[in-house]
Amino acid sequence: MLTAWVEQLLGFASGALEAIRANEHYPTMMAWARSEGVEHCGGSLDLAQALAPLIWNQTPLKRRDFDTEPLAEPKRDEPCWCDSGRLYRDCCARVEMPSVIPGHLMWMLSLREWRGETLKAALDSRKAPAQALLEAGIVSAESGNNGRAQQILESLFAGNRDWEALKEQIEPAFEILVDLYQERGFHRKRGALLERVMAAGPDFLRGAALERLCLMHLDSGDLASAREAFQSAQRTLPDSPSLAYIEAMVLLHEGNVGKARQRAAFWWRRLSRQHHLDPDQLEFIAELADDPQAALAEQVIHSEEALSGPLTALQALLHTQQRPPRLALSHADDGALLYEPSAREESLYRGWAEACEVEIDEDAALGFLGDPWMTAPQWLQALCSNPEWLDAPRVMQALTLALASRFGSLPWMVDTFFTPLAERYGFWLSQLEDAGGTFSWHDADNATLLRTGLALVIGMERGAGQEARRLAQRLLALDEEDSLGLRELVIDQLLREGRDEQALAVSEQGPEGAEMLGVQMGRVLALYRLTRHDDALAVLRDVYASNPYILTILCEDRPRPARLGEDMPEPGTRAEAWQYRQLMRDQWVASDGALEWLSRQRTSLG
Repeated sequence: MLTAWVEQLLGFASGALEAIRANEHYPTMMAWARSEGVEHCGGSLDLAQALAPLIWNQTPLKRRDFDTEPLAEPKRDEPCWCDSGRLYRDCCARVEMPSVIPGHLMWMLSLREWRGETLKAALDSRKAPAQALLEAGIVSAESGNNGRAQQILESLFAGNRDWEALKEQIEPAFEILVDLYQERGFHRKRGALLERVMAAGPDFLRGAALERLCLMHLDSGDLASAREAFQSAQRTLPDSPSLAYIEAMVLLHEGNVGKARQRAAFWWRRLSRQHHLDPDQLEFIAELADDPQAALAEQVIHSEEALSGPLTALQALLHTQQRPPRLALSHADDGALLYEPSAREESLYRGWAEACEVEIDEDAALGFLGDPWMTAPQWLQALCSNPEWLDAPRVMQALTLALASRFGSLPWMVDTFFTPLAERYGFWLSQLEDAGGTFSWHDADNATLLRTGLALVIGMERGAGQEARRLAQRLLALDEEDSLGLRELVIDQLLREGRDEQALAVSEQGPEGAEMLGVQMGRVLALYRLTRHDDALAVLRDVYASNPYILTILCEDRPRPARLGEDMPEPGTRAEAWQYRQLMRDQWVASDGALEWLSRQRTSLG
């Protein structure tokens, strides 16, 4: 009954708003209510006439600079305000509304309707109720009007609003607005909002900002900053249930699965004593304590309704797939190993391409000519209906790239998707190794297999570092030119495992160049750890000559962040140095005296 009334009310209010905007005078709207509004009220003229004045009274009018022009409710013995000619007691006063009419309804509908300068003027008037701004922003975002949603929600943070008094609106608005900034690439605005909230916001909002900052650092691989943000959030909101799974995420990124389980159990014991906690939240924390990786993976899979079913089906498919058929390989006259797709593999890939509708960018190491996740429900379902498509390396390539682009930064997704894909890919890799010969990116269709391997390395790097490193080393042995840039990743992982001699050996293999900052700095760190300080300084001089920002950004505790785009930063830039700091500063901090040594060299080199 209530649902039907809500539909009636929205239909009536929307129609009334259209009539009001025709000339913004009450008689016009009242005439509409009697002629057309009745249809939205189940044919009840009495309900339509009683509803119309209530709707009019809360409607902002452009001709009044977005103020309302409310009618005074008549006394019982006065003529009714619906202009029926009857007394109020015998007319609208007798009509009982099925439910309360939200006082912000017409503002919310108006914000959805206004465009351009009118919308800007309405927002600048600061007369819109906070709940209307929140709901209009949510509706706009859900309908894909992200620009409008951003503009509306930004007005909640404009000026000197009392955020504490608007807690119910400001907190969800903050979360949505940060997501919009991220999706639309407004990184500077996102950073400014976070800084403003952390500097002057109430505790509940500062905690939300710190939690979001922690997740942003995790996404970029800056684990030290992520842990710092988490600890600040813990001090600000010590009893926030979201801290339980954020800490689990931090620990899993750090590779501490056992500690993640222990801390989730601690949070469950602590939060279970709070009777106001949502039972679903408490149940999720219990699942974290049992198996944090599986719990977080399931949450990710079910985070979008349209994808949850297809992703679950893909997970089941990948864990039941058998060994793929052997590849058709040949050798060139110079001994180079060549892969060319068979007729069957070409046919299988055509089926995939028709379902996906987005092609691989053949000129890039990784990437598509478009967003494959726009059509994901259809290609996921098609793939699960045609599992033989995975026999084609080009399908494996596209699937692995798509999964890495979406889940490659989440260590808890490794076992879900990347481990079974890597096992399947391993059969082909072993065949290449057994065949012998160099396997160059530029020969035949070799790039398909190498690109697939790179996507798997990226997908496993954060959740299964050793396995990712071993796969990268196997690929490096095949592709001595290092077309994929895997040498830096292998060095980083070896340094994390304390295998300094091997890290040094890998850094000295293959092509050298000023553009390979990670390789050169990895060599410096390995030499320093091996107490070969003079050799380390000699390499460091070359590094400093090619990128003068690296020492300052790596040594300072809180350097100014550099903005990183979607592409790799240009060699020699501050962005390149910042990216290296995010990836590897923790290893310099963990190496006894390494940062102090770098600081001394910074003085002499500068």
